Amino acid sequence: MNDVLNTAKEKMEKTMKVLASDFAAIRAGRANPAVLDRITVDYYGTQTPIQQMAAVSVSDARVLIIQPWDKSALKSIEKAIQASDLGINPQNDGSVIRLTFPQLTEERRKELSKDIKKLGEEAKVAVRAIRRDANEKIKAMKKNNELTEDDVKLFDKDIQKLTDKYVENIDGSVSAKEKEIMTV
Repeated sequence: MNDVLNTAKEKMEKTMKVLASDFAAIRAGRANPAVLDRITVDYYGTQTPIQQMAAVSVSDARVLIIQPWDKSALKSIEKAIQASDLGINPQNDGSVIRLTFPQLTEERRKELSKDIKKLGEEAKVAVRAIRRDANEKIKAMKKNNELTEDDVKLFDKDIQKLTDKYVENIDGSVSAKEKEIMTV
């Protein structure tokens, strides 16, 4: 029974990590290297993440500098950024690429807020699915006479507490990210 609970907890923790990485990739009006995490560049026939082929740094609050180790990759990186859904036009000066993040408009803030809520809701659905899977495993164990009715009821309370805790954490993460979006 504890194995099922621990497995559910590990999966819920992974869900929180995925949510955090999704939130990091949201362009919030300030320079954050995490927005480049999902962009890959065709580098000598291989899809390569930008962080593996260039130094990425923040020069000021709204400017990201990408300095490739191989200068011949500048054009490829620039094309990959333009083709992505980042929505920022890169400026290539021959040695580095600069990404200047514009101030967020009210319309863009509302759009980002909707995206954040959607990601939060998806994370809650994932946590609830983990709870359902754990409950099904416990019911199967009861059916095989491995557990008593009291054990099942105790487990139901424990898994519900765990689920409630992670749903609360997700809500907290969503509201913190929304606050960040609104104050940038």
